[in-house]
Amino acid sequence: MKGIEFVFLAIGAVAGAFLRYKMASSPLLFGTLPINILIVNTIGSFILGIFSVLTFAWNLDSKYSLLVAIGFCGSLTTMSSFALETTKMFEDRYIANAGINILANVGLSIGAVIGGRLVMNLILRGGGE
Repeated sequence: MKGIEFVFLAIGAVAGAFLRYKMASSPLLFGTLPINILIVNTIGSFILGIFSVLTFAWNLDSKYSLLVAIGFCGSLTTMSSFALETTKMFEDRYIANAGINILANVGLSIGAVIGGRLVMNLILRGGGE
């Protein structure tokens, strides 16, 4: 990675992380649903969708992908890449693959959180000794 590419990546990452932090620390709830996280994920997906089209339409240099797609959207949310890839599968008529992708991403992500919490709770409680 060249120096200027790193700068573009870093600027995007800092901006995305800052926005995510500000949104995640806001007490926005809809019942028990943390709507702030839903908003962040939706915004990130929307921005990545727009950018993915503009990249090809305007023949943008790869450093702008580092800035917007990888840096900003990657720091803002990991849902944006997942949403883009799944949308492409639907558009390409790989409906079964899109469904599997949705189930696998959501299921494995939630499963990993549950698994990590269980393991850490066991470690902190001294379980396994």
